[in-house]
Amino acid sequence: MSLDPAHRLYNALWRLYHRPQPPPPPHGAANFPWDDPDFSERMLRQHLDQSHGAASRPRMEIIRLVDWLWDKLSLREGSRVLDVTCGPGLYAVELARRGCTVHGLDFSPAAIHYAQALAAEAGVGERCSFELCDVLSMNAPAAPFDAVLFLYGELATFPTGEAAELLQRCASALQPSPTQGRLVVELLDFEHVDKKDNTWWFADDSGLWGDSPFLHLGERHWYADQNLSLEKFHIINLETGELHEYTISDQAYPTDTMVSMMQEGGFDHVEVYPAWGGVELYDAQEWVVYLAEIRPEP
Repeated sequence: MSLDPAHRLYNALWRLYHRPQPPPPPHGAANFPWDDPDFSERMLRQHLDQSHGAASRPRMEIIRLVDWLWDKLSLREGSRVLDVTCGPGLYAVELARRGCTVHGLDFSPAAIHYAQALAAEAGVGERCSFELCDVLSMNAPAAPFDAVLFLYGELATFPTGEAAELLQRCASALQPSPTQGRLVVELLDFEHVDKKDNTWWFADDSGLWGDSPFLHLGERHWYADQNLSLEKFHIINLETGELHEYTISDQAYPTDTMVSMMQEGGFDHVEVYPAWGGVELYDAQEWVVYLAEIRPEP
């Protein structure tokens, strides 16, 4: 027998009351629905909304970062760039405007469709290709890339073992040479990571969680022994009483740990740039950028 909304709401609240505290640390991938078509559309709208700090960077900041990448990666017209977790293609298209050939990977359908349209609108569709896929399944290319990008902290959303595997795959995708064969990884500065437990809530009738009234109950836990934060989102549909729970984790890395992981992943030399090496960004101090290089065999 199906329950009416009031009974479902009662069950949802009772389930929340009895949830384990603190929640057990994650073992494996989170269940955030990045690849769900409808969710990805709503997420894309949030990322492109410049009215809040959770959005993608403003275009002027992206241009400054692309200037930095162009210099540090020794890019030139014709350079081949792999953009891992490319999102809506904001960096890929800007690099293509300057003559690079860019291949972007992401598993958000809405982001990939947006990136393709953005490249076409910019007149660089022939230099941009975008692939809908889980980046864990990416294979070494037939023709190696000159540079690989892994920006905006996305590597931290993978468990440590998967992150190490991804670094190895990035190394395999690169063409070693004296001036190329470089990977850029952007991660939160370990000293700026929020290491406190926290809870919050809000209610709305539209947004990331759908277009009907909902109650969002969030909690964040820091596991010091793992340098890991876990966020759980308890979303109650106020019309149906249904409860949906989503989990996402962020792995924090002290600088020396990430340098070691890159070296173990096949990179010969790693340079570290706190705060993007001085690039003018509103949140520059929160980030550390790693530039890892594969050098040619002697």
